[in-house]
Amino acid sequence: QVQLVESGGGLVQPGGSLRLSCAASRSIFSIYSMGWYRQAPGKQRELVAVISSGSSYNYADSVEGRFTIATDNAKNTVYLQMNSLKLEDTAVYYCNAKIVVPSRAEFWGKGTQVTVSS
Repeated sequence: QVQLVESGGGLVQPGGSLRLSCAASRSIFSIYSMGWYRQAPGKQRELVAVISSGSSYNYADSVEGRFTIATDNAKNTVYLQMNSLKLEDTAVYYCNAKIVVPSRAEFWGKGTQVTVSS
């Protein structure tokens, strides 16, 4: 089991920045991948950014160059630094973790709201 707790959402103006945090209940060395997904009203949940095996990064085209995913292994925490925020970034952001040992499993946080509005 992996419990995930997100924080850092809020209201920001277009062009602004926010940093989301996701604290995991176990060492992230034992987690195959950690990432961020988002779901806007009326839309499907979509991948934002993911880090796998500690060194492989993937970003959605819509956030490439604006968002950065990073981990702090000592704090078992993954971050999502979001810069140059746009109105269309408004969504609930969810932290995700996938493990492969002892068996494949996937875990989600409860989500944190990010609202970009002028």
